[in-house]
Amino acid sequence: MTDDARTRLGRVGIWTFAYEGQPASRVRESAAELEELGYGAIWHGEAFGRDTVGQAWLLLSATRRITVASGIANIAYRDPIAMANATRTLGEAFPGRYLLGLGGHRVDDTVHEVDGYPVPARGNALATMRAYLDAMDATPAHGPVPDPAPRRVLAALGPKMLRLAAERTWGAHPYFVPVEHTARARTLMGPDAFLGVEQAVVLDTDLVRAREVATAHVAGYVAMAPHQQANVRRLGFGDEDVTGGPSRRLVDAIVAYGDTEAIRRRVREHLDVGADHVCLQVLTADPTTLPQREWRELASALVAPPSPADTLSTAGR
Repeated sequence: MTDDARTRLGRVGIWTFAYEGQPASRVRESAAELEELGYGAIWHGEAFGRDTVGQAWLLLSATRRITVASGIANIAYRDPIAMANATRTLGEAFPGRYLLGLGGHRVDDTVHEVDGYPVPARGNALATMRAYLDAMDATPAHGPVPDPAPRRVLAALGPKMLRLAAERTWGAHPYFVPVEHTARARTLMGPDAFLGVEQAVVLDTDLVRAREVATAHVAGYVAMAPHQQANVRRLGFGDEDVTGGPSRRLVDAIVAYGDTEAIRRRVREHLDVGADHVCLQVLTADPTTLPQREWRELASALVAPPSPADTLSTAGR
């Protein structure tokens, strides 16, 4: 990314898993609309659907100027050589528009070694990520080298990973975090590191219904993601918040729900305590469909569409 990377990203983006289950034609149409709505970035998750590199290529080729960010590319799914070469390819094909978010844990039983750098399979997550970054950096380029090189961020939650993100990458992309975590992250990383925070939201003025969707989202993560539960415990949430179903206090801290003004307030809270960028993950009762209506309504309230001059200046791909 270029030196104006923060400006290109803007204050608000979209974070979604929803594209994984959609046909390519639908993804292209939707991505182009998000760009025209004025969002600064499309962050895409990687779970059990489309590979993160293929998804990034699909989104980048369907748009002209919006940043496409992996949120995150799971290091358990590919060796650092493959990730380094894929990142170079995306960066060279779409200059300044690809942002690589890295995270996850290697879970196989083999210790990998790339160009003399060990990539441990199990154990300390910090050492694993540090070695993965070392191996990516050591991978020689045998093809075109992008200029500028794509920026990297880490899916950092704990203090040590946040510091590593500030030391070795552009910054951090925390997921499933309250505003208090954003404030702590900014203090730990210093003023210069990028901080792009995921914020789950439910746009529904029926607060009972909205809270049900929010509670289901939080319950899934505290039950199945030990690192997420450990993180909220670090922030002062206890057994009463995470066992037997998440507490109202935890749900309200993790998910913003209600009308556009309620979501606008939460975005502003993150920005006020140090976030550079907030990417909104819109939750609905049916996660198999794209929340197009909600994305449009939030864009009207939170972002401005690109100017005609911006559109004309990027008309040629």
